[in-house]
Amino acid sequence: MAGTTAHNGVSAHSLIAAAWRKSRRSGAIGNCVELAPLPGEEFAVRNSRDPHGPALVYAAVDMSGFLARVKKGEFRGAGH
Repeated sequence: MAGTTAHNGVSAHSLIAAAWRKSRRSGAIGNCVELAPLPGEEFAVRNSRDPHGPALVYAAVDMSGFLARVKKGEFRGAGH
């Protein structure tokens, strides 16, 4: 993808300005990821069970493309 700027493993705790959000469709047992918009048209993603653990940071254009593909069902496994 053009514009990919993933920062693998940056500490989620170090992203002080991040306003983390969980999907309304998240499971009650915390099996989800959280997303936070960042300055500079980037988004961070982290595991909700490990809020101080690693986060991945992606360019907004890459996150947009990923979410469009999810909505189209392109990542569904067999039997879904």
